[in-house]
Amino acid sequence: MIDFPFDILGFDLDGTLLDTSGDLTAAVNHALAFAGRPVLQVEQVKTMIGGGAKHMLMQGLEATGGCRPAEFDGFYKRMLGYYEAHLSVHTTPYPGMIDTLDQLDAMGVKVAVVTNKFESFARALLTELKLLDRFATLIGGDTMGKGLAKPNRAPIDEMIRRLGGGRAAFVGDSIYDIMAAHNAGIPGIAVSFGFLLQPVGELGADAIIDDYAELIPALKRLGEAP
Repeated sequence: MIDFPFDILGFDLDGTLLDTSGDLTAAVNHALAFAGRPVLQVEQVKTMIGGGAKHMLMQGLEATGGCRPAEFDGFYKRMLGYYEAHLSVHTTPYPGMIDTLDQLDAMGVKVAVVTNKFESFARALLTELKLLDRFATLIGGDTMGKGLAKPNRAPIDEMIRRLGGGRAAFVGDSIYDIMAAHNAGIPGIAVSFGFLLQPVGELGADAIIDDYAELIPALKRLGEAP
């Protein structure tokens, strides 16, 4: 085992491990079309991802004319049904991600997924992409119970507990990810290539990477910091 400063590394899913924007956009647009709304472009929907499915659809509806509360559940069920049937049509891993997982595995680092996506969807998606077995555990936005998704620290704490404790860090693309990491008292690393809701420099991350090749060097630097 190679000496490395972290025992556990958690990853967000959408916009961090995987570019899911094409399939999420298709699902949002399916619901919007049912509602008689104009469709949105991928770049528009990217800014709506990160806070969970309800938040994403609500943002899409607000961007195309708003939504009466009584109508939302019907649109939401349409979106979820479509997405469940089309999870991995356009979704791909970000460049270099697989190689980085291989390197972390060789160093004995335990890796996990902590996402605000429903656990069942995340599990099915990673299974379809033949990636699920690469992660020691998976925690979804509904795993811990209502109100306990990121930025709450509960899923990060649970990740560390499940993986036996040790020094941990977390990688993500949104303020929810960095806040969850910091709320749990661990470093948060931001990726600049994800579905950013704001400039990456405003997330308050302990490190920023522009490419997966930069992740392990960034973690080593963080590990050496006082």
